[in-house]
Amino acid sequence: MNNYTATNRSGSLFKDKAISFVWQHIWLLISLFIMTLGVALCVRSALGSSVISTIPFVMSLAGNSGQAPGFTIGEYTYIMNFVLVGAQMLVLGRRFEAVQLFQLVIGFFFGFLLDVNMAITSALECSTLPMQLFAQFAGCTILAAGITMEVRCGSITMPGEGFPVALTRVSKLQFAKAKIIVDISLVAIAIVLGYIFFAQWLWHVVGLGTLFAMVYVGLAVKAISPHMKWFDHVLAYRPGFRRYIYGLARFLPK
Repeated sequence: MNNYTATNRSGSLFKDKAISFVWQHIWLLISLFIMTLGVALCVRSALGSSVISTIPFVMSLAGNSGQAPGFTIGEYTYIMNFVLVGAQMLVLGRRFEAVQLFQLVIGFFFGFLLDVNMAITSALECSTLPMQLFAQFAGCTILAAGITMEVRCGSITMPGEGFPVALTRVSKLQFAKAKIIVDISLVAIAIVLGYIFFAQWLWHVVGLGTLFAMVYVGLAVKAISPHMKWFDHVLAYRPGFRRYIYGLARFLPK
């Protein structure tokens, strides 16, 4: 009887953890959608995209001009995330944990959802400076809200954050400084690529909006975070009908 009870409890605990994992990652996907909507708006502003999209944006433009493979900005984002994960493996060596390869999955969804949001915002015309400023400000604010949600989901970090974390593990740099170094490096590479492919500084890719995003997004995350307790409650929520929603419990061992 005791063994049966213990087995039953163990099976129930496993089911709860599985459902919790699914619930957590559904909200992670939602947060990635929000983040990529913010990135897409920054791109549409033509004042300068967010840091993470500067290189993919340049490469997608080069692809459109026939100077590089014709991938979308989302597809180039995934390639860049793949490179960032590879860089983590080189930096950490044997200290790189296999679970961190899950960053590639998150990076794939980020790139896919970026293309989705680029399509959604395709009709947005920022033909005037006020409209450009509004799109940039709205994009950065939405991006900050998405980042706040993504961090609270407590899953594997994005490759853009994973690489600075790797640098902090092998050096005495603080994460904030490592993040700044990585961000500046990505922007510098985007500028160089602009000159390589178009022989000019692409101000609509790396411009004042990019600088604004580098400063404002971090401040916005700090401002938004204290008001996100409701999201913690959402993540912790365990609806009594959850097994019927996911249909998962029936496939798990008791």
